[in-house]
Parts: sequence; structure tokens; C-alpha cells
Amino acid sequence: MPVIAHRRRRLGIAAGIALLTLTVAGCSGLGRTAVGPVTYTTERDVVITVNSPPVKGCHRLAPSGAKAVNNGTLIDIILYRTRNCTGPGTTYLGKSLSDVNGLNALPWRSYSTVH
Repeated sequence: MPVIAHRRRRLGIAAGIALLTLTVAGCSGLGRTAVGPVTYTTERDVVITVNSPPVKGCHRLAPSGAKAVNNGTLIDIILYRTRNCTGPGTTYLGKSLSDVNGLNALPWRSYSTVH
């Protein structure tokens, strides 16, 4: 094999490996979801289901809030009393579990995933 053809082959292999590495690293975090539904009941007894929410970010619940939440996803979530996933009074809800507010408790207004 001539020297020039050998160098081209090595450069092609190196470029292919670099491209594959960048592709895998770049796409690994895109589009990840919490597989399964998050179902909640509002203060007005409306049942809402969110299927496979993204694992990143804060997710707002209905404006009136939720009095009961069922986490049917494959990961845990944290429920918040505020609309921006901050503040005291959080509730940790494991995968495949449900939680219901007490009579005098404030409604949950947002949630985030634990990943």
C-alpha cells in the first residue's frame, strides 16, 4: 500500500471516530423524558395527565393547583407549592406512588424530576 493511501486511510478512520464521538456525546442528553404519565387532580376535580414529561426543568401544574398527584413515571419527582419549583413545603414522590393533600394544605403548583 502506498504511503499516501495509508495516510488517507488513517485520517479517514480518525475523522470517523471523532465524528462518532461527537454525535454520541451531543445527542445523549437530548429529548430525555420521564417515561410514563404524571396524573393529577385539580382543586376543581379535573383529572389531567401529562405523558412522559421532559426530565429537565420545572413543570407547572394547572393554575388552580393539584390536590392529588400520581407519579406513574419511571423516575421520582418533587412537588412544590410554588409555580417555579422553589420554596418550602416540598413533597418527594417516588416512582409509581401517589400522594393526596390534607384538607387544609395548599395545592401543589409545580414539579421537577429527580435524575
